[in-house]
Amino acid sequence: MAHPQMFDDDDPVLARLGGLALDLPGAARKVSHGRPAFFTTKVFAYYGGSQRVDGEWVAHDHAVLVLPDETDRPGLLEDPRVWVPAYLGPSGWLGVDLGPDPAAVDWAEVGELLDASYRLTAPARLVAALEGRAR
Repeated sequence: MAHPQMFDDDDPVLARLGGLALDLPGAARKVSHGRPAFFTTKVFAYYGGSQRVDGEWVAHDHAVLVLPDETDRPGLLEDPRVWVPAYLGPSGWLGVDLGPDPAAVDWAEVGELLDASYRLTAPARLVAALEGRAR
């Protein structure tokens, strides 16, 4: 059974996030479980997610889900915008609420989160291509 689409194609936050994610070497977008996912051979970011709070599902429609570097995880968890997503949370993933207004988002921070998650999931040759860009 296919999952229903849980995002708006015209969402300006998704558009900005997608621009950052798809700028990474070899990155592509697909829809997975009704949500946009950015990947190389493995997914490095999702747009939107949910969590269980007191037995109820809480949707975070304007959020990015990433796999942070383990050293950054404790600090991120102190941020009130950060939450542990359902299903992916036990594997170390975190959600960061972005809000519906792209002008209110710290896109440099989002870029750093995407970069870290990409480096943990992308093949070595793509990470090397990313490193080559930085020079």
